[in-house]
Amino acid sequence: MERGKLSILRETSAGTAYKLQAWENGKNLSRYVPPEQAPAVREALAGYQLFESLTGAYAQLKIQETRDALAAGSKKKSRPRR
Repeated sequence: MERGKLSILRETSAGTAYKLQAWENGKNLSRYVPPEQAPAVREALAGYQLFESLTGAYAQLKIQETRDALAAGSKKKSRPRR
């Protein structure tokens, strides 16, 4: 799993060189990625996107569950008439 964006750094006769950019600790960090590692980095980036998607969906389910529980517990109770 990897976070960031993979961009083309330069095209050479040996292949395409890439850079991976990501925000870490408030800074934009760049890392060189050799051409032979690019497919693995792409797969790692896709893994992080899937992770983000799944955790977002889970969070939304838990938020709705909490709202439903609060709504069920906050309904006004009727008072007995005298």
